[in-house]
Amino acid sequence: MSVAGAAPPLCLTVAGSDSGGGAGIQADLKTMLALGVHGMSVVTAVTAQNSLGVKGAWELPAEAVTAQYRAVVDDIGVHAVKTGMLSSAVLVETVAELLAGTTAPAVVDPVGVSKHGDALLAASALDAVRQELLPRATVATPNLDEVAQLTGLAVETEDDMRRAADAVLGYGPRWALIKGGHLAAHGDEAVDLLSDGSRELWLRAPRHDNRHTHGTGCTLASAIAAGLAKGLDVPEAVTAAKEYVTGAIAAGFALGGGIGPVDHAWQWR
Repeated sequence: MSVAGAAPPLCLTVAGSDSGGGAGIQADLKTMLALGVHGMSVVTAVTAQNSLGVKGAWELPAEAVTAQYRAVVDDIGVHAVKTGMLSSAVLVETVAELLAGTTAPAVVDPVGVSKHGDALLAASALDAVRQELLPRATVATPNLDEVAQLTGLAVETEDDMRRAADAVLGYGPRWALIKGGHLAAHGDEAVDLLSDGSRELWLRAPRHDNRHTHGTGCTLASAIAAGLAKGLDVPEAVTAAKEYVTGAIAAGFALGGGIGPVDHAWQWR
């Protein structure tokens, strides 16, 4: 039970803004609220996007990102950090340096492309993600496209997912969560693999026939960060996050003329 006047656990998202409200900072803050933590934000980029795609993106200067981060962490503090869209090598390096000076666990979602296929990470930033950002991660959460970007591996089977986890762990995160939601071989299941190189946890859930899945990756990473902020260990946080995002996908709704968002408030409806 919460104590009147006491702050809930503190969770910080470092990501881009989605003007359509389905992904990015907006999805992160909705997830954090739904899961009982206080969400705070560092905006790395502003995008003009809707259900049909990204119409434009404007990166913030590194000094603006640093100033936001320091303003929050130095005064309020933080129990977990989640990173999302970091579109350039400069921003990746800036955020990696900030994480290096923060003791809170970090969930790194190496965002490469949007749900609509729009590029959100410059090719020149990939080395910085591998060499600077992933070593700072408590949990890295690439999907299969991002695995291919980072490692060159094409994932088609569960054995491939194991190889992908090992390859991602080779860049230095403590845990890798390989998201297999796009894997055709799984049929009616959405299967993810969590590994630290010695332990494996397979997370299986029904695949819901719902095209409205905008914000899935942001939501999952933020849910993991929320669990870590509340003191859960990594397997517990990932298991709880998988349950939450599965419900959010099942309840995803149409919005505009394209792909609608997952429902971050599904537990309340």
